[in-house]
Amino acid sequence: MTKYSLDDIKKKVDELAFKINAPTNLLPSYGQQTWDAHPYIEVDSLGFMLYIISERGQEYERKMTDKIDDLLYWIFASVTFSMACDFELKNRIEDKDCRRIMFDKQEQLLGQLNENWRQKENAEHQSILKTHPFDDLAGLRATYCGQLRQQGLSETEINKLAYAKYPEN
Repeated sequence: MTKYSLDDIKKKVDELAFKINAPTNLLPSYGQQTWDAHPYIEVDSLGFMLYIISERGQEYERKMTDKIDDLLYWIFASVTFSMACDFELKNRIEDKDCRRIMFDKQEQLLGQLNENWRQKENAEHQSILKTHPFDDLAGLRATYCGQLRQQGLSETEINKLAYAKYPEN
């Protein structure tokens, strides 16, 4: 097993971040918990690399690996997801499921870094879509539901009207 120091990992992350112009605020911290749901990286005494997310004294995610490729994928899956969300907000298409733009952008960004990561993320997206398929009218339906709520209609009536006007795909 190749052992990497936090400095080695940071250097690799910074090089990859530069390739996709990733904002520095999306990159992890190293060796120090921030407790603000921001990812941080640790290396244990055996050389295992840890990707950890914690907030307010509670750990939400902890992944451990001895493979630098796995760690870098975890880091950049998160970074590119945030970048893709920002991109979608700036390029929203009202009658399209926002995930169409987000998923495409995230896969494109990951593909610039590593084709295997793009393929891996694509498989994740396909898995999500099996149970939660695209719904291009969801945003319009949600806006319409809000308008109907302001009129004081019941949730049953709201759903009936909204799905009649904007049916699921």
